Amino acid sequence: MFEKIVLGLDGSPPSDRAFALVQGLAALTTAHVTVVHVREMMIAPAVGGVPRRIDEDSLEAKIQSQIDQLNAAGAEAELRVIVTNYASGPAHEIATVAAEVGADLIAVGTRGQGLITGLLLGSVTQRLLQISPCPVLAAPLDEGGA
Repeated sequence: MFEKIVLGLDGSPPSDRAFALVQGLAALTTAHVTVVHVREMMIAPAVGGVPRRIDEDSLEAKIQSQIDQLNAAGAEAELRVIVTNYASGPAHEIATVAAEVGADLIAVGTRGQGLITGLLLGSVTQRLLQISPCPVLAAPLDEGGA
């Protein structure tokens, strides 16, 4: 059913939940999984003048480990790291990759924000639901939706 899956990972617990769901789906199919990690540039430059998150190296190592797990389980998985600023946003980058690869499904984690917080801050998942070229699987942090 799902032959091409785009999985948005940011290293967070909700993102780990989306990974677990895609890992289960990939075990049932011969899906190709394109993992997208959007590196959002921060305002203040880091050492060397390159703006970035302090923990970016450890995040990417964790994500690469998850890709290795997918490949070891028989899925075909690859990583795309996209560098962006806040103007374009992760949702647009994930949707663009999904369109490029002809994805059947996008999987992401949710932050579980309340209605007011979601309205004020928005979320990657909410934006993806509006702009995605395919269905979006939004994984809550845990089975209970918390």
